[in-house]
Amino acid sequence: MYLGLCDNGISITDIARVVEGTLYSKNPEDIAFGVSIDSRTISEGDIFFAIKGEKFDGHDFIPAAIKGGTCCVVAERAPEEDIPYILVADTTRALGLLAREYRRRFSTITVAVTGSTGKTATKEFIYSVLDRKYKTNKTDGNFNNEIGLPLTLFKLNITYKAMVVEMGMSARGEIEKLSAIAEPDIAVITNIGSSHIENLGSREAIRDAKLEIIKGMKEDGILILNGDEPLLRNINTGKICKKYIGIENPLCHYNAVNIRKTAMGYLFDLDVRNGDYIVKDIETAVRGRHNIYNAMCAVVCGMLLGIPEREIKEGILGYEPVALRSQVERHDDCTFILDCYNASPESMEAAVEILDDVASENGGRRVAVLGEMLELGSYSHELHERVGKAYAKGADLLITVGENAKYIAHGAKESGMPEEKIASLGYDCPEQAATDIRKLLHKGDTVLFKASRRVALENVARLI
Repeated sequence: MYLGLCDNGISITDIARVVEGTLYSKNPEDIAFGVSIDSRTISEGDIFFAIKGEKFDGHDFIPAAIKGGTCCVVAERAPEEDIPYILVADTTRALGLLAREYRRRFSTITVAVTGSTGKTATKEFIYSVLDRKYKTNKTDGNFNNEIGLPLTLFKLNITYKAMVVEMGMSARGEIEKLSAIAEPDIAVITNIGSSHIENLGSREAIRDAKLEIIKGMKEDGILILNGDEPLLRNINTGKICKKYIGIENPLCHYNAVNIRKTAMGYLFDLDVRNGDYIVKDIETAVRGRHNIYNAMCAVVCGMLLGIPEREIKEGILGYEPVALRSQVERHDDCTFILDCYNASPESMEAAVEILDDVASENGGRRVAVLGEMLELGSYSHELHERVGKAYAKGADLLITVGENAKYIAHGAKESGMPEEKIASLGYDCPEQAATDIRKLLHKGDTVLFKASRRVALENVARLI
């Protein structure tokens, strides 16, 4: 991957200082003009970071990087080849240090988003609003970790005035590292759910891990929180200013009121501080009541950053969902809702409304094809069963795919769903699962596909 380091580049001596490494070079004033972690796409003059991952070791690709034209290598051990290199203890940490220093060269407004669910949707809503006034850089795809975030920052140049980045995690300490790299001006915590409870043990611990986002913020930073989540109320954020958004809690700074359902989404008004000011008729073009929270975060960011009300509304209405997130497609005589990018108990339950909305338009059965939710640990059976209870009344046919997903079926049965409306399938191969599901579908069905990312349930959908 090639990422520019501005027109003038950065000397490898300066890079060694920033990444806290030791430079070995006969020409310490050589200039790097780009950053690469992929030897296949490296360009002449890039500095190559030999990142060690779970399935690969970048040090094995140093010869290919040299062939591709790298000017210097950042490594955890000395390369055998004759190439300038910077020796560091941890190449991933070094990548983050350089990204932070690079970001500091620009006066870019930075908004960071984390939370158990809704991170990507909220990030995209904020991007759509901010980009109406400021040229805005954003996290692409799943670049929300200790490698992806630096690569997002390296895309900056002098033309960008704002940036919105997504921060994911699965354990304590990860958000703190990301916040230290991005140093956000504004941060958003969308909600606290059950994702990664296997690693963290409780929702309270998940909240504490998400709150690490304030660790890298500036003292005058603003933290936007979901005030309808009890675990986020009355928390100590030090000098960071808290702003609460909500629907149910009237004590929030910003409340969505006068909520009306439309053909494709919602209309709502934003009540600022109990009537001090009301923004009327904010319209979303995306289904699901949960998206009102995501849109509210973007509206508040826009207001805080001086974006005119008309442009904020245009940004909300112009939001475009990311692929595999509530993506509606026609397949022969059925309508498919592909929501396979990820899944948690909370997002599974929220998807019931979307299934019902789309099916109401089409007039057919509501069919839910649900796969496993991962990283739930000892809570897995209980939380899968909880999802089943939501679909007992929210679906006309429930099809579960995978070993743990059978507990979704069990929960639905325990909540009164007739056995003939439940099918539990194995998942030995996508082809067999697709064949089995195809036999159960009727003309006019609306079919929701949802599971954790690693299940890749969209592969099944595309074979039907």
